[in-house]
Amino acid sequence: MIDFSSAASSEEAVRHFAARLSFETDVSDVADDLGGDTIVVVDSRGTQSWEQGHILGALHLPTPEIAKRAASLIPDGRTVVVYCWGPACNGATRAALEFAKLGYPVKEMIGGFEYWAREGFPVETGEGGGQGTVTRRSPDPLTAPSGAVSCDC
Repeated sequence: MIDFSSAASSEEAVRHFAARLSFETDVSDVADDLGGDTIVVVDSRGTQSWEQGHILGALHLPTPEIAKRAASLIPDGRTVVVYCWGPACNGATRAALEFAKLGYPVKEMIGGFEYWAREGFPVETGEGGGQGTVTRRSPDPLTAPSGAVSCDC
């Protein structure tokens, strides 16, 4: 049985949840900000995964290449938002660590590519850069509200 009486104090909870929000973002917030001038979305997966499908507008920068290529690809003043496959993969966490080591402001997109696609946001397949095919899935009712623009959370 779980001991709920051991919950953290409200002050500790504020620190904890505020810290999480400074390190993480979700797919809906990324979709709202994508195309603006505040973030660069980075897909940290390998080439085969990228070609299978990626976020429309994302930059492909596999984790092993971040240290040598980031400076030439990431504009100044942007927050880097990294993603990998999904909640069961820590590839985005490793990529975020690499960007942080280089001094970039960085957040991890929780849910990864899986939840981006499941919530019905645009997915590009193939090489990208206008070369690929763009598709949208119907939102999965277990991840996004049916018939609504957002979950309003």
